[in-house]
Amino acid sequence: MRVLTWVGVSAISAFLGTTGPRAAGCDPVGNVAFVCDQSGPEDLALVPGSEWVLSSGMTAGGAIRLVNVRDRTTTVLFPSATARERLDKKTYDSCPGPIDPAEKDKFRAHGLYLRPARNAVHTLYVVHHGNRESIEVFEFDARPKSPTLTWIGCAVAPDPIGLNSVVGLPDGGFVTTNFSPRNSDAAGRSRMMAGENNGELWEWHTGTGWKIVPGSESAGPNGLEISKDGKWLYIGGWGSQSVIRLSRGRTPVKKDAVQVGFRVDNVRWAPDNTLLAAGQGGTAPSQTSNVAKVDPNSLKFQELVRHPYGDVLTAGTVAIQIGKELWVGSVRGDRIAIFPATPSLP
Repeated sequence: MRVLTWVGVSAISAFLGTTGPRAAGCDPVGNVAFVCDQSGPEDLALVPGSEWVLSSGMTAGGAIRLVNVRDRTTTVLFPSATARERLDKKTYDSCPGPIDPAEKDKFRAHGLYLRPARNAVHTLYVVHHGNRESIEVFEFDARPKSPTLTWIGCAVAPDPIGLNSVVGLPDGGFVTTNFSPRNSDAAGRSRMMAGENNGELWEWHTGTGWKIVPGSESAGPNGLEISKDGKWLYIGGWGSQSVIRLSRGRTPVKKDAVQVGFRVDNVRWAPDNTLLAAGQGGTAPSQTSNVAKVDPNSLKFQELVRHPYGDVLTAGTVAIQIGKELWVGSVRGDRIAIFPATPSLP
């Protein structure tokens, strides 16, 4: 059953055709707080057992950033003079070398995935746009007071794949989404938005390289999550406005979907083992930033957030739960929005 548990404080203003008050600096608006100093934080990754969140960057000055959950300060981890390089040539055997430092403002960090390790030295997978279209892999060491990031490898995507999200696998491989092939025209995008299949998932492994994931063809496959046992993939169906559940390593392939009423961008696990699907509803200037809680077994969902288009949050793309808060990132703007507790959060 669909239950609306929280609607943005500016809903009435949006209904009347206004966008609500503008934040002064990084001040809260109503009961929504913010983490500023971002650059299009399209994706977020919570570092387990720590006080840190990683954010991506999809606008000019895009970078991998580290946010302190307690004081909400932000540090740029990459590109940075303190970032390190140590190519793992055995695992990333096809990687031509580190990211070109000449990219500068062309560097974009898109989808993020943190594969945790017990020793707090985790593996971070990053969808990268710049002088090459690639998955870049880093070692994220959360043990020091100021965590460190070390680049360890990459896999360059073959043409015309247009990467969006990624999940890491235990052997160093990964699965990623081809949301929209590079150089697609406006007509192709319109067909995708109408629900026509235009992309798919790809899996990469050392030695064998890139292969299409069977049965993964869909309309704008965007966000991606994976079950703990690696047997199920959960896809944000942006074009079909749905969350898709796809079996992995199973014949015949099993595929199910639920339409949630908005264009699903990223999908992230919540602490109670449900999925948080975030994305956009409607079109600008009446576009909303939406978050829904989805049961991975029944695919039933509840709407948690439907926030109106405005100056401080535009085109929400990801949601993660920290305690009783929902942190919502956006492909645009300079901030992460923090929504207060809702009755549906454990």
